[in-house]
Amino acid sequence: MTAKMEWIAPGPGRWALDRSHINQPATSICQRIHLTNVPIGTREMFEYIGAPLDALEFRFVNGLIYTRIRPLIAPDKPAAKLPPLPLLKLAIRLHPSMRKRRKTAERTLAERPWRAVVDEWRRPGGHRDRITTRNLELQDVDRAALDDEQSIAHVRAALTHAHEMMRMHFWLHGFDLGPIGFLLHSAESWGVERSSLVPLLEGASPSTSEAERAMLEIKRMVDASGRQPRDLDDIRSISHEIAAAIDAFLRVRGAMIFSRYDIDGLCLSEAPDVLFASIMAARDETERANEVTERVARLTNEVRARIPSHLKTDFDDKLAEARAAMDLRDDNGPHTLEWPNGLIKLALLEVGRRLAARGLVHDASHALELDEPEITIALFDGRGPSADELARRAHWRATVDVSDAPRVLGTPEPPPPLHVLPPAMARIAGGMQTILAEAGMDGEVRTTGLTGVGVGNGVHRGRVCRADTPEDAIANLQDGDVLVVPTTTPAYNMVLAMAGAVVTAEGGVLSHAAVLARELGIPGVIGAPQAMNVLRDGMIVDVDSVAGEIRIVADS
Repeated sequence: MTAKMEWIAPGPGRWALDRSHINQPATSICQRIHLTNVPIGTREMFEYIGAPLDALEFRFVNGLIYTRIRPLIAPDKPAAKLPPLPLLKLAIRLHPSMRKRRKTAERTLAERPWRAVVDEWRRPGGHRDRITTRNLELQDVDRAALDDEQSIAHVRAALTHAHEMMRMHFWLHGFDLGPIGFLLHSAESWGVERSSLVPLLEGASPSTSEAERAMLEIKRMVDASGRQPRDLDDIRSISHEIAAAIDAFLRVRGAMIFSRYDIDGLCLSEAPDVLFASIMAARDETERANEVTERVARLTNEVRARIPSHLKTDFDDKLAEARAAMDLRDDNGPHTLEWPNGLIKLALLEVGRRLAARGLVHDASHALELDEPEITIALFDGRGPSADELARRAHWRATVDVSDAPRVLGTPEPPPPLHVLPPAMARIAGGMQTILAEAGMDGEVRTTGLTGVGVGNGVHRGRVCRADTPEDAIANLQDGDVLVVPTTTPAYNMVLAMAGAVVTAEGGVLSHAAVLARELGIPGVIGAPQAMNVLRDGMIVDVDSVAGEIRIVADS
């Protein structure tokens, strides 16, 4: 009989389960990269913008992520109850770090540095181009031609790069998510509902649909040929031009892990059937894009008309900045997470193949179970973890039941009310709180049963394709199905392009699933807690993205 899993708080304070990013036990390497770099990246970002926070901490309990915002004052001695408000306000005003952050926050709101960061991401030679160059340098290494020592060095180089990118990923979140949080947090002061602002962001992230646009061009060439290909090799055989277009597509996307935020996910180059199906399902979205533009303009005017005259300029500025940040928000992950993770995987699989050939592992993929300190030349002498030990780690992660993971661990840790903070700091702290809540990362459950956050403006009726893992979705999803999953990743649009609608059990209006559904024009209900428990393969359901609910039409 398997021992019952223990769920113990990983430190002082309140820890919230984040299933929107990791929904099964993570590899040791994934855990180490997060544990090391998330606090560094967020600490630098919070200090840069003047947030009254120390850092965002990621800890792993039984392989799952639990997060905690470390306060700037007494972070390791959290109080379950706030002191009297006058005393709290005095402490905030006198604390040296808070006084410094107050000035920084005022400068941040005056200068709005996220505009420069967004511009820097996209400009020729900017952050995006430099990251792409480094990703390609590591990708282009002829791994099979390396000797053993060079192979280990290549893995270490990929790991170093991934650590750097994780820090940048979370530093950038202050500038891609920050403006969105400031927009939504301002809703109450403008006298409008937060939910009325989210649709105004639709169409602001061309990066989300960039892959589908590229696949559409390939499909058009296929259609023009008059051929009916059966697989990716068939498509390649049609013409040199089509083969070159596929190679160009895989050049910048083939090494990206698209199925999860871990090194054991699938790279696109490992899933030719997915790429084939996605190409053949690619749609011309020009008409829909025009409809989106018109709808967003109309909705923007309607919301703006409800805002007091003296606040309209503030609304205009915040909306423009949030829309500008949306593209960076969805372009950040593939370049700083999914691609570097794929590079680690490819490097480790080469090591795994060599170990398997020498009988030192049972399967080459078990090299993905190594922890960073174990990746040395000693592996090839049999002085690393045994084959049985690595197999045990892989088996445990694949089979352990973490469905009963508590949404919150530890003791209550009430944040100080925003009104006790200086105004600039209060606005920044409010934006950060809003982001965590609307991304589904604060551990709170705001919906019940088969209700969640609706994304879109219609109802889709379709057959349920329930997928416990990304691999299940890849293997079973058919064009027009309602994809029902625990959560998604930003690169999941390779699968979502085939879906008629999407339902997730986790997430909020700013989760990756919501952004993908919104930008791809797919109706969705995000964060329906019972979706994975109630919906089964073959059911016919209505996904009502206006009401934010799923209705069962026929059982299978």
